[in-house]
Amino acid sequence: MNIQQLLKSFKKQNVLIIGDVMLDSYVFGKVERVSPEAPVPVLHVRSEDTRLGGAANVALNIQALGAKPILCSVIGKDAFTNTLIGLLKKQNMSREGIVVSDKRICTVKTRMIGNNHQLLRVDQEQTDSLNRSDRLAILAKIKKLILRADVVIFEDYDKGVIDGEVIAATVKAADKKNIPVVVDPKKVNFLNYAGVTLFKPNLKELKEGLKLDHDLLNEKHLYAAILKLQKRIRAQMIMATLSEKGVMITNGNKIHWEPAHFRNIADVSGAGDTVVSVAALALAAGCTPAQIAALSNLAGGLVCEEIGVVPIGIKRFAEEAARLAI
Repeated sequence: MNIQQLLKSFKKQNVLIIGDVMLDSYVFGKVERVSPEAPVPVLHVRSEDTRLGGAANVALNIQALGAKPILCSVIGKDAFTNTLIGLLKKQNMSREGIVVSDKRICTVKTRMIGNNHQLLRVDQEQTDSLNRSDRLAILAKIKKLILRADVVIFEDYDKGVIDGEVIAATVKAADKKNIPVVVDPKKVNFLNYAGVTLFKPNLKELKEGLKLDHDLLNEKHLYAAILKLQKRIRAQMIMATLSEKGVMITNGNKIHWEPAHFRNIADVSGAGDTVVSVAALALAAGCTPAQIAALSNLAGGLVCEEIGVVPIGIKRFAEEAARLAI
């Protein structure tokens, strides 16, 4: 199918996104001097902005691509709760999958941007696992919401929302409903995603997750690592993102490498969220592994041309996909 047909099919999809929701806060300004107090730049603030991030940015990408996101997470009860809930409401995004816990804090990443360059990031976060009560609450949400889903995305940032019990219960429910499960992993749960449909690590995650010492930019070592991972977690597909080297995907029978397109990179923040969003929708729409890799690779490159964590621009994505005949 061509890109217009594919985008039309996206509009029929409901996507359950399970993971760590956060706020991405930006302080924009200009640097003209160094502080007399320490050898650090002085940022003269011009504007500030707060956006949805983490799993919520995946939801924004899903929404931008025409599908319906169903966000499921546990957030804290603190000074940022109303901001987060307000941003979800502003985006007309359902909050029915959100559990608010007075035992946790909201994750907030604040980026200081001076002269169009990131100078510093300040993180407020809590990374310990959910307590029993909160875990049972999110499992109840998942059990209910998965009945409406066409595909599930695990968006794991190692902030505690996802653990082995949540993964196992969700994969079992998805298998029962015969819907695909796509994973954007991090280190803690890396090998816990047994039996998922598509697993999307980057090079760093692949190396750390398998405890490898050798250079994965060597094709022979990279192929071996991907096949080892697939055998270990029994995933139907592994799609490794390789930064400027592009994307590599395998279903166990054939490995396909999709080279990166030349881009004027402004900021890589949030690119993985866009990649996993496009991959999940393309998978649910019946695309081949090569098509999934090509579309995801294109989308990830396009968002890297924007400053900050932003969802995919659907018009440009469609135009570029059509031009490249993906």
